[in-house]
This record gives sequence, C-alpha cells and structure tokens, in this order.
Amino acid sequence: MAGPTFESLIDRYQREIMSYAVRSLRDSQAAQDAFQETFLRAFRAYPRLPETANRRAWLYRIASNVCHDARRRLARQPLPLDDTLMYGNSPGEGVHELALAVRSFVDSLPRRQREAVLLRKFQGMDYDEIAAVLGCSMDAARANVYQGLRRIRVHFAEVTS
Repeated sequence: MAGPTFESLIDRYQREIMSYAVRSLRDSQAAQDAFQETFLRAFRAYPRLPETANRRAWLYRIASNVCHDARRRLARQPLPLDDTLMYGNSPGEGVHELALAVRSFVDSLPRRQREAVLLRKFQGMDYDEIAAVLGCSMDAARANVYQGLRRIRVHFAEVTS
C-alpha cells in the first residue's frame, strides 16, 4: 500500500508550515524562503521516507532545521516585527506591548525550549510530535515545554511585580 503523494502533503501541511516559519523568523521574506527550502528538502528526501513515518513531524523537523539555519543567518540583522503576520490583525496598544515583550523573551529562550514552546502553544502539537521534530524523547519534549513556559512565567511575574 503506497503512502500519500508528496502533493497531498503540500496541500495538507503548507499553511501550518508557513505559519511556523513566520512565527519562528518573524520576517515574511525569510519565512517564505524557509517555507520553500523546507518543501524542496522534503521533496528530495520523500522517496526515502518510510511509509510508517509521522509525516507531519517529519516536515516540522525539516522546517525547524531550515528556520534555525535562517535565524543564524539573520542573527546580525534586527528582526522586523510584522504583527499582521503574527496575529492576523493589529492588537490593541496594551496587548501590542505585552505581545512584543513575550515574543522578545521567547526569542531569548534556549533553542530547544523556544521551539518546543512554539510547537506546543502555537502549532498545537502533541508531545510525541514535538519529540519527533526535536529528535528527542517525549519526556525531553515535555521538559523543554515545561522549562520554557516556566521561564516565561517567572520572567513576567518579576517584570509585573
């Protein structure tokens, strides 16, 4: 029994992979480039993918690596803040400031914690999918989400007190 076609994977996951790239890179052009590079790498590797593989986690792992590479290239440049891409509309003034502060703090988390939080809270992934994306155990995925969220809570508890 043959697995799904590559075109069906694109149709099914293109929106959420693009959303992940935008959230990860916060630059529409860099996100578009990462999106295209993700699917190019996936296309090349697809014939070797086992039929039993979790295709969603596999695509996210590729996207995560591509976005990580892009973030390193962009590290010397300030990241533009494109709230319409992040939120779909302009948030209110107080929400805007808080969102910028949270986003900035999330960006400062260690890589695995940052990616785990993004995958869990923004992409809605289960811990087993996060583990597959990050190439770690489910316990490590859960720990990275927990530690990242804990750091966020502690930081903003200190800031607001």
